[in-house]
Amino acid sequence: MKKFFYITVALLASHVLQAQDLEPRRYSAIPTKMNGILVVYGLSKGNVISDPTLPISDFSITAHNAVAGYLRTFGVAGKLSRIAISIPYTYMIGDIKINGRDTSASRGGFNDAQVRFGINLIGSPALERRNFREYTQKGIFGFSLVVNVPTGTYHKDKLVNTGTNRWAVKPEVGVSKRFKRFYAEVYSGIWFFANNTEYLGSKKLEQRPMFSIQAHVCYYLKNNMWFSVNGTRFNGGETFVNDASAGDLFDNWRVGATWSVPFAKGHSVKLQFHVGAFATRGYDYNTVSVGYQYVFF
Repeated sequence: MKKFFYITVALLASHVLQAQDLEPRRYSAIPTKMNGILVVYGLSKGNVISDPTLPISDFSITAHNAVAGYLRTFGVAGKLSRIAISIPYTYMIGDIKINGRDTSASRGGFNDAQVRFGINLIGSPALERRNFREYTQKGIFGFSLVVNVPTGTYHKDKLVNTGTNRWAVKPEVGVSKRFKRFYAEVYSGIWFFANNTEYLGSKKLEQRPMFSIQAHVCYYLKNNMWFSVNGTRFNGGETFVNDASAGDLFDNWRVGATWSVPFAKGHSVKLQFHVGAFATRGYDYNTVSVGYQYVFF
């Protein structure tokens, strides 16, 4: 199948918790010198508080999430590479129980920005658009480095914030394999977190590394429309406050689906939903989102 797949821009469009993103086609073969712009709106409902150190329980919210992203592809040592930047914003309204008292509150602000650099090390050469027309994707092995930048809104005297006030990095490897019109993908990485030294005032919050893995099965139609089923698991992330253990490990699973529909040259709309399949604590929420993306050279 010799055609462009550059409409499937692999920009990160996660929200609420970036460790739980479900983004297919992250290591797909696309031409170099390509630019992509992505705008996403998402609606999330459920429990997104996981920190057991907070005197919070029964936290049910409705969160309106917006993400703006940009992607650029290029070649490094003859290999397809890409860099993506995303800036999310969240406004949430919720009912919460603080120290045993029922409370209603709202909060809005920017989430932490995210920068992702990726390179397809095997199976995906750096090809410009005119040469890419004759390329057929088979098997791909790639590597990414994701950095969460603490640019989000953070008030050290508040219990709930949209920013984290700490850096985080995730090295990740991924494989992508084509089977006629099907594409199977698996990504796996580990989040490493810096300390937040202004946690609830002047306390120090530490978090152990968190392992994540996700898998996708995509199917392409003749008109470049595609859909996928998605799943992810993340495990680990024990927390410490002032060196005292404050939280058990995560062991959470999420499943979902994505549907991408092109409607003009370079333009497409993407619908996605994912739900909590299993959660040991917190982050048991449902999300539906719609995104618009445009690619140009």
